[in-house]
Amino acid sequence: MPRLTSAEGERAIGRLEALDTPKAVDATFQCHISTIYRLLQRFVITGSIADAERIGRLRVTTPRQDRHIFRSHVAHPFTTAAETARTVIGTHQAPIFRQTASRRLRFRGLWNCRPAKGPVITVRHRQARLHWAQGHLDGNNVRWQNVLFSDESRVCIDHADGRVRVWRRSGYRYADNCVVENNAWGGPSLMLWGAIGHNQVLGPVIFQGLGPGPGNGVTAQRYMDQVLHPHVLPFFQAHGNWVFQHDNARPHTARATQDLLHRSGIHMMPWPALSP
Repeated sequence: MPRLTSAEGERAIGRLEALDTPKAVDATFQCHISTIYRLLQRFVITGSIADAERIGRLRVTTPRQDRHIFRSHVAHPFTTAAETARTVIGTHQAPIFRQTASRRLRFRGLWNCRPAKGPVITVRHRQARLHWAQGHLDGNNVRWQNVLFSDESRVCIDHADGRVRVWRRSGYRYADNCVVENNAWGGPSLMLWGAIGHNQVLGPVIFQGLGPGPGNGVTAQRYMDQVLHPHVLPFFQAHGNWVFQHDNARPHTARATQDLLHRSGIHMMPWPALSP
């Protein structure tokens, strides 16, 4: 049955004070007669029809335990909430639930997210990155205007290769409109190359002749034939004082690629290993 509003409660008390019977009052408001009796009892005891203040469920963790949960996940972010819950004994003298630990973390601004993926970086790689950054940290913005930055990117044209979510009801996991169809071998894709500099843009270049299987990707020969010869070399012939940057992918570090760039007189920017 519907709950009486404050205005209806006041009208019901007025009817009762006018000596109407509880049964007549409950028929007017279409509620159970016990609702009228409880309303009258509350008014007699407290002098008000307002609900009593509810304290809610008692917290099972102390403020000190809340700080411990937060600090432990800041220090060890890959620890699960369930692992933390098993080690925290609440005020009810039992381990807390996983949901309790999760709520304490969310309250302090920690959210359960997917971690970013990156290469395995050793101490040597970190030192090389730091040395490179310190060597180029001179505040001279002019020299960066003469650097041509380049990179490749794979674009899947068959389906979205990122994380996809679907809103569905329980039991509809394998419904046709809730299933993402894709090819077991990954589906068709394009490999693009492009370069940017100060007021300069090269590409995009779509690599041709690629396919599945070993030797059918971007090789040093394809890189030279489809990128360096038609695009990079003519650019540096017109801009001789520029510096070329590309990462340490195998087609870039191949001996044939390095010999071509050296014979063409193109200055290369050193790039630390396993850098973006």
